Amino acid sequence: MLNAIHIRTDEELVIAYQAEGHKALVGELFKRHSLMCFAVCVKYLKNEDAAHDGVMNIFEKLFADLKQHEIKNFKSWLHSVCRNYCFMELRKPALNLIVQLNSEESEDDFMQNIPDLHQAEVQHEKEEKLLALEQAIIQLNQKQRLCVELFYLKLMSYEEISAKTGYSINEVKSYLQNGKRNLKQVLAQQGISLGLILFLWIQQHA
Repeated sequence: MLNAIHIRTDEELVIAYQAEGHKALVGELFKRHSLMCFAVCVKYLKNEDAAHDGVMNIFEKLFADLKQHEIKNFKSWLHSVCRNYCFMELRKPALNLIVQLNSEESEDDFMQNIPDLHQAEVQHEKEEKLLALEQAIIQLNQKQRLCVELFYLKLMSYEEISAKTGYSINEVKSYLQNGKRNLKQVLAQQGISLGLILFLWIQQHA
């Protein structure tokens, strides 16, 4: 059952998902821990775009991975999953070069720079940023907008989006990639980080 989902512990959500298979349970875990996962990825990958993609890849794999492991402490387990993902990514020559060119940044430093939605950031500023994202999404063409909404709000995989829309998997990936690039360009003009505001947007709709 999905009632009282917000008051369940992480471990209760994992057990429920393993038994019931409802994706909303994984969505709740995403809502709680996406920023932590993002911080870990930034710490190791030293690149916001790579970190953002890493978070989405990690959580997409959770739908299968959570059914294959016995997890006693989800947050600790997820932290290890994020770290291991980064180590695998760092084996790629192109990303390794990016890391070498970027300055060192600790996970704690990054987390301190993420605004506290209830204290450090005024509510109307948060709403203005979310409105800017909504307006930027509206500017996307229909195919890009649909793929972005299904991927980030519905947590659908490439295969699920392809089945729902009739687009090929390569087309889905292309629409997402181009949609993210267009959003980043529009928001950058307003001094807004796409990675962070996407997380706020996802959490608002979770």
